[in-house]
Amino acid sequence: MGEEPARSLGVPTETLKTLLIGGAALVTGALVAVSGTIGFVGLIVPHAARLVAGVTHRRLVPLAFAGGGVFLAWADLAARLILSAQELPVGILTALCGVPFFLVLLRRRGYAFG
Repeated sequence: MGEEPARSLGVPTETLKTLLIGGAALVTGALVAVSGTIGFVGLIVPHAARLVAGVTHRRLVPLAFAGGGVFLAWADLAARLILSAQELPVGILTALCGVPFFLVLLRRRGYAFG
């Protein structure tokens, strides 16, 4: 129904939103911890595709699928080329891309952090 009716019924909407965002961040962190930092691909690419293609799923879903493959291929290639003597884990590169991306995304949405 919206925030206004919820507030009029006594629901602390700002506190609830903060708890839900924090809970979503904790669940996301747990899932990335279980699946590895390569899981950032599944988090970064759909958001980036939405910035490019908009919200129309007809364009968004294929772009997210293709973008995920391209992103992971480029990350793997970079991981193999950065250190010539040994191979850098690709999850490190996806995490190095994912963390700043989400910080910028949160800043653009107006959420305060840090």
